[in-house]
Amino acid sequence: MERTVAAGLQPGPKEFFTNHVHAHVDVFVDGKAIRIPGGIGIDTANPDVKRFDEPDGSVAWGGIEMCSTPCISPLHTHGADGIIHTESRTQRPNNLGEFFTEWGVPLTDSCIGEYCDPDTTIAIYVDGEPYTDDPRGIELTDRKEIAIVIGTPPPVIPTTADFSQA
Repeated sequence: MERTVAAGLQPGPKEFFTNHVHAHVDVFVDGKAIRIPGGIGIDTANPDVKRFDEPDGSVAWGGIEMCSTPCISPLHTHGADGIIHTESRTQRPNNLGEFFTEWGVPLTDSCIGEYCDPDTTIAIYVDGEPYTDDPRGIELTDRKEIAIVIGTPPPVIPTTADFSQA
């Protein structure tokens, strides 16, 4: 929950649905998809948070009815499917910078995580279109697809995602 506070967000004892949206983030390094883990923005050690083993071997977190202490950020991931959940008490949209702060991964227009070499190409796409402003400011609105491409791009830049399980 420390990273949630560092992102300027307030963790709570459960999810709130005044603002309930889902965005999707893909990360590619030299054309290969990199998974964003489940449990970002969730206190996975809290006994009121349930663990779910997924068929693909990944882990998802949730099933929270009410935690005795704050255990979930209004901005979080349940599973490793790239879906970023905003489930908050206010209508204020979250942004990609807040999410990366919670994830603990640096994000600037020229540096993503450990990829800060000036010779490494970094490109950002929103709904399949190139994005050249500060990626930290990208609003996580409903059904937005964000692709972060480091190095060689994948054969196809995603324009949308499967939100059917969100």
